Amino acid sequence: MTGERTPLLRPEWSYVEKESLDDFRADDWALLNSQRAPYYAEQQAAQALRLLAASADDPGFGYQVNNFRHCIQSATLAMQDGRDEEYVVMALLHDIGFVACPKTHGQFAAQLLAPYVSEENAWLLERHMYFQSMHCRELEGTDRFARERWRGHPAFAATAEFVARYDQNTISPRLPEAPLSVFEPMVRRVFARPPRAVPLPP
Repeated sequence: MTGERTPLLRPEWSYVEKESLDDFRADDWALLNSQRAPYYAEQQAAQALRLLAASADDPGFGYQVNNFRHCIQSATLAMQDGRDEEYVVMALLHDIGFVACPKTHGQFAAQLLAPYVSEENAWLLERHMYFQSMHCRELEGTDRFARERWRGHPAFAATAEFVARYDQNTISPRLPEAPLSVFEPMVRRVFARPPRAVPLPP
């Protein structure tokens, strides 16, 4: 592996020969950026799907279904309810970081999808875990009313609805689960959108 270059996605592409960003010049950046957009268009959705698919056979810690099945159930229910494609993809990926970064998985999903979904849906993703606390009546150490700090926000009702309808209850082995392949074209179309600008963090 050491000394070997990673293969390029397309045979007609070229490597930037410099090995430090400090050494890149305008023509190097032009080359890189000419290949960046089509690379992301093809690979970003594939990597997100692989990240989710990798958890398909994971064991659980007490829920009757693992996080993969929870995400599939959420998306399946949203699809059955006639939600639009963006909403279904949001439901599919809303907990994609649930195990890898449990305390910040809402922010993880929001950062992943924010350039490709509406501001309302990005807001929903970032905060859905706090809205879920309303449904955890006897969970010690949880502020059931954490969501109240955002009451009055334009996306408050949509976030509460998402959690109530597609999140807090999609943990049953009896719920329908469409194959991941059903959602793959939707995920690819959402990630193929021209990304909108996302502001720098404060």
